[in-house]
Amino acid sequence: MTLIKSISGIRGTIGGVAGEGLNPLDIVKFTSAYATLIRKTTTVKSNKIVVGRDARISGEMVSHVVIGTLTGMGFDVVNIGLASTPTTELAVKWEKADGGIILTASHNPKQWNALKLLNQDGEFFNDTEGKEVLRIAEAEEFSFAEVDELGKVTENNTYNQKHIQSVLDLKLVDVASIRNANFTVAIDAVNSVGGIVLPELLEALGVKNVLKLNCEATGQFAHNPEPIPQNLTGISDALKSGKADVGFVVDPDVDRLAIICENGEMFNEEYTLVSVADYILQHTPGNTCSNLSSTRALRDVTRKYGCEYNAAAVGEVNVVTKMKATHAVIGGEGNGGVIYPESHYGRDALVGIALFLSLLAQSGKKVTELKATYPPYCIVKKRVDLTPDIDVDAILEAVKKQFADQEVNDIDGVKIDFPDKWVHLRKSNTEPIIRIYSEAQTTELADALGEEIISVVKAIAAK
Repeated sequence: MTLIKSISGIRGTIGGVAGEGLNPLDIVKFTSAYATLIRKTTTVKSNKIVVGRDARISGEMVSHVVIGTLTGMGFDVVNIGLASTPTTELAVKWEKADGGIILTASHNPKQWNALKLLNQDGEFFNDTEGKEVLRIAEAEEFSFAEVDELGKVTENNTYNQKHIQSVLDLKLVDVASIRNANFTVAIDAVNSVGGIVLPELLEALGVKNVLKLNCEATGQFAHNPEPIPQNLTGISDALKSGKADVGFVVDPDVDRLAIICENGEMFNEEYTLVSVADYILQHTPGNTCSNLSSTRALRDVTRKYGCEYNAAAVGEVNVVTKMKATHAVIGGEGNGGVIYPESHYGRDALVGIALFLSLLAQSGKKVTELKATYPPYCIVKKRVDLTPDIDVDAILEAVKKQFADQEVNDIDGVKIDFPDKWVHLRKSNTEPIIRIYSEAQTTELADALGEEIISVVKAIAAK
């Protein structure tokens, strides 16, 4: 059993004894701490919290516990049922609620679940707020409502359609061109909420031919739910047989988007954001942003339009903060997370699909031809395991000094930018590990850079 408490929420495997797995006792404590902080900090004062969940098996149980706890804390709950993370984020804003909780473990397997915590803007807590929730939970500094002050529960199942309509209303979503292109689109929704909302979105966009894979929202994930190449063989095989023009894969809570080419090749998850940014910048030039571990291709495409790219520390909340500070018109993460401020400040696969199909329809290209227009980069991910007595921070500082003649960014670990490649070192918050991401124009070059840095780290650690 596993229970992980972090600034972004609580997640763990279902079952086990208190403190060792995600069970009702820990859910109550963490939800109560969240409600306590919201009560102190909200300026909305609607006394409402929105709750949405993905389709995983434990979702109904967790939902009952969370909703019961929130009403026990005196909050009214708007239960929007099976809904994606971006749908829940938008519902917080539209309800003018004090906050929201999304019940999803994102790309984790079915035995996991989690509580993702939202503020009154439908955005994730920052570091300070997240740590305060953890402190309140540990100290059990919460008090439940008396009988006449208990909250009430209302159900609202309209938000999937409202979300879809908001996507259609975006100025750069070109429904006419998508309809005229007569695309056949394959989708893999890994048997979660994407299986409900993606077919409805595509129908609204004018896509008449949809090949559905794993679209029953049972929570029995048909494969590992993380949308990375080794888990996407089913939809890849379907496209290899010529059955569709493009394929889309989402994770269980529909905030990450992977694209499959018409010949079954991976478009590459890193290039989801790159392609959408390319489309946005064609029409609305402006700044872009991604995290330090995302592909350099976004920077290259941004500069092609004479605009400015900025990098943020890893983590969606950090990217959003940087986007706001730099007035970015598009941003996100290399894991397939597209954040389009014209919609909202959250990763949203529905927005990503609509904008990508608009780009594809307007370009008149096949997906492989479109991919070939972007700078080719390959990322390799490695790690170095160290003994607990080694000072990881000291090692990172030594690496920074050793490569001081290169462009170095230390806002989140150490990133070294060479003229034709980069490497990013970050320490784990829970283990004596340094994660090493490297990117170059071929996998072989990226791998060689990663191995070179591993040798440097080991040599420093041995001193």
